[in-house]
Amino acid sequence: MQNRKLLDIKNLSIAFTSEGIEKEIIHNISYHLNPNEILGIVGESGSGKSVSSLAILGLLPKKISKITQGAIQFNGKDLTTLNQKDFQNIRGKDIAMIFQEPMSSLNPSMTCGKQVQEILLQHEKLSKAAAKIETLALFESVKLPLPERVYKAYPHEISGGQKQRVMIAMAIACKPKVLIADEPTTALDVTVQAEIIELLKDLQKQKQMSILFISHDLSLVSEIADRIMVMYKGDIVEQGDVSQIFKFPKHTYTRALINSRPSMDVRLKQLPTIDDFMSHTVNAEILTPEERAQFQNNIYAQEPLLEVINLEKTFISKSGWFTKPEAFKAVDQVSFKIYKGETLGLVGESGCGKSTLSNAILQLDKATAGSILYKGRDINTLSKADVRALRKDIQIIFQDPYASLNPRLTVGNAIMEPMKVHNIGANDKDRKTKVLDLLKKVGLDDSFFNRYPHEFSGGQRQRIGIARAIALEPEFIVCDESVSALDISVQATVLNLLNDLKEQFKFTYIFISHDLAVVKYMANQLMVMNQGKIEEIGDADAIYKSPKSAYTKKLISAIPKG
Repeated sequence: MQNRKLLDIKNLSIAFTSEGIEKEIIHNISYHLNPNEILGIVGESGSGKSVSSLAILGLLPKKISKITQGAIQFNGKDLTTLNQKDFQNIRGKDIAMIFQEPMSSLNPSMTCGKQVQEILLQHEKLSKAAAKIETLALFESVKLPLPERVYKAYPHEISGGQKQRVMIAMAIACKPKVLIADEPTTALDVTVQAEIIELLKDLQKQKQMSILFISHDLSLVSEIADRIMVMYKGDIVEQGDVSQIFKFPKHTYTRALINSRPSMDVRLKQLPTIDDFMSHTVNAEILTPEERAQFQNNIYAQEPLLEVINLEKTFISKSGWFTKPEAFKAVDQVSFKIYKGETLGLVGESGCGKSTLSNAILQLDKATAGSILYKGRDINTLSKADVRALRKDIQIIFQDPYASLNPRLTVGNAIMEPMKVHNIGANDKDRKTKVLDLLKKVGLDDSFFNRYPHEFSGGQRQRIGIARAIALEPEFIVCDESVSALDISVQATVLNLLNDLKEQFKFTYIFISHDLAVVKYMANQLMVMNQGKIEEIGDADAIYKSPKSAYTKKLISAIPKG
């Protein structure tokens, strides 16, 4: 590797202004990126990793932020001295960025092909025909299936993994020297995540570009980076090569990031959080196989709480005037049982039928065939009034708590609203007392009651979503990707909370996630779905130890090892 620094950040400090008060959030950081190198930047939300990378491209919000000191040198040129016009010549051409959320970064009113073509026409001297040929070649290089179809498709017509590939194609279109990848695999299936990591590594080798790879997941970064830099509260606390960071982490925060992720080898009774490590209060108590076996013997000795028998859900595609409607079986002859107090882990790639199955159980979308017995009663045959009453017993915690909370309702009213519908509590005063108690149980205080969802972090909003679900005193809860977008430590806190509440209230969970390490930690029984069918079902530990199906083996092998 050459010694000349391609990107050199020196003593950089950044401040944000809120309500007239200026607060420094990046404190005098220095790091560099060499030519033909991948540098991983790791830290939780609020650590400063995204803010410092946006500063490189001059994308900090102008009115509320400023660089108070330091230099950002690219190829010897200080980027902090450039005006917007100069930046426009650099962005996309010399330094490009892949953003975390492709759906909000891609223009929904333009086809994918046109969006990539636009960048080529802006920066390269190409005709429209040549730009189209180059775009199709880019789609092939990022391994998009059927490049011609994706070229004509709008973003909503392709999968999450395909959208991320379009974003990568757009970023590498002008052969940049530096590619900034900001959380490019968050919320993607574990297999798609592995494919994107592999793709970025291949492209980096082929195009000899340098990559800043930003993530909150240290294990994931270790799969791609040459060196790792760890950020915490606006400071760089540690830098070094991958093996050094993993084998001999110097800083407590780095050790915390490594250990906050559920282990694939042992089951801790409680996951350690960052705070546990920082305050040296880690509980390393292990749940023994004997304790686990005893618990499972007890729950499986009862009658099942929920039994799904030969369930099917068929969707009919809309057809044109002269074409026949096509039937697509999203759930195909699925049968399983869940027992009171159990957590069933449900895994599989996007499109495998997980959410369709949970929607059928929740009676949000009726099954086409088969039975769903809840406490021995087939809920597929219930009247609308009975389904409404059932909502009290069967609840859901959504993936995105912000989208599922009404932005116009205070947190207190959002939790009280369904309680009123189901006549929980004698009056509003009684309900408010219950809500304040619930907020305490999920680790929030009384001040949250009169505040709005936008005032909170992702982890806090997820706790509000949990409080809202358990306010109805349900017996059965579907957790649909409820921790997938959270930082490792926040995730650990929420998983501990779900387990504590399960013990306290004797809840039964279906826990849906694409993160197999998390599912293994949470689940008693594991069910793997593939193309609408059950691929494998059984004890979670047994399946992870010796998976029978090739598909399950593929999912497990895609988990970042760290």
